[in-house]
Amino acid sequence: MAARLSPDPLDIVSTDTTTQEILLHAAHHNLPALKPLLRVPGAASVQDPETGFTPLHAAIAACGDASDPSDDDADVAGALATVRELLLSGAIWNDLDANDETAACLAWRLGRSELYEVLVEAGVRAEVLLGLMGGYERLSSSGDESDSEEAPELIDGARTEADGGPNGAVQEARAPFDPQNPEDVNSKAYLGSDLTFTPTAILDDAANGVMMAWETAIMELSATLLCPSPGLRVLNIGFGMGIVDGFFGATQPATHHIIEAHAGVLATLAAPTHDFGPAWEARSDARNKVWRGRWQDVVPTLLERGEVYDAIYFDTFGEDYSALKAFFQDFVPGLLAPEGRFGFFNGLGADRRVCYDVYTRVVELDLCDAGMEVQWVDVEVPMEGGQEGLGKEGEGGWEGVRRRYWTLETYRLPVCSFMG
Repeated sequence: MAARLSPDPLDIVSTDTTTQEILLHAAHHNLPALKPLLRVPGAASVQDPETGFTPLHAAIAACGDASDPSDDDADVAGALATVRELLLSGAIWNDLDANDETAACLAWRLGRSELYEVLVEAGVRAEVLLGLMGGYERLSSSGDESDSEEAPELIDGARTEADGGPNGAVQEARAPFDPQNPEDVNSKAYLGSDLTFTPTAILDDAANGVMMAWETAIMELSATLLCPSPGLRVLNIGFGMGIVDGFFGATQPATHHIIEAHAGVLATLAAPTHDFGPAWEARSDARNKVWRGRWQDVVPTLLERGEVYDAIYFDTFGEDYSALKAFFQDFVPGLLAPEGRFGFFNGLGADRRVCYDVYTRVVELDLCDAGMEVQWVDVEVPMEGGQEGLGKEGEGGWEGVRRRYWTLETYRLPVCSFMG
């Protein structure tokens, strides 16, 4: 992607002289002049009406591009101090500017890794705090699986003012996120939608990508790492295209259970010739079973039956991160064997790098709270266009798909196990 030119933070134009003053002091990293202005609630998150720059953007942009050989006097230390002061004063870490960039996106593009890291840490703190308060902030991710029915109303790229902001304050915030997959989808809407099945994807009736063939290499490695030997007991939640179940089946499991809720997918599984159809379930040597229904309804039955699994994989659609968290905190301890392994499709904020980095750390912390540790295995994702790569939005693998839910070169594959 070609680099976009950032506005010069010193040339920011604003009809609001207070906003202009805050942005200019942030750009100059002038903390003595900036701090008094930040005492006003919301001052740390003002935005220039033309550029969309916040004080965080201005402080970072003033450092310039780290790869520029002529830029050897960048005040990175001053920018770090300014960014930290702004965050302490309530700056919203994931506000978007007019270029659809968060301050962290800008820091990454300019090669300012120290500044990027400070903002990732701020995002983690905000997400953890909001999780403790009972709801996750919608990170600045431009196209992820969307809100549950209880989620606050979203504007394109925006949270409503009723949402809790970072650092414990309830304040205006503008950047969205649902860490799973495309916008305007929730579990109820998805389960009631008509699906389109193609050789390379499953699409819902709004052309959201429910599952796509480009995930095959990820699914293959997931099955290999979660189920490394024959004779293990396997549970997969979310059949979709059946990719990961095909790889699980190749390991010759002793037990292979599948939970699937969508009527359209279940209809395909009912076909006598389907690889996971009636004949597969009827085999007496492998205890094969398709559990029809939402995992929230099926899993309690599995616990009552005393079912235990050596490998569990979780890949649902139309649910936000809170559903995944509830599953591994409340149910995995009762379903997973002591030496078993748990995995999930890690599409958490995967259309924006900073969101992916934040949620990598958030899920680590939440897994730790559940008594689990996670090992990440990096998988390269082909991003170039053409038959082999995903291409840009509307091109390559995304042709005919409403929005890209993946934009990153590296997938972080999680392999989770109980501590100790």
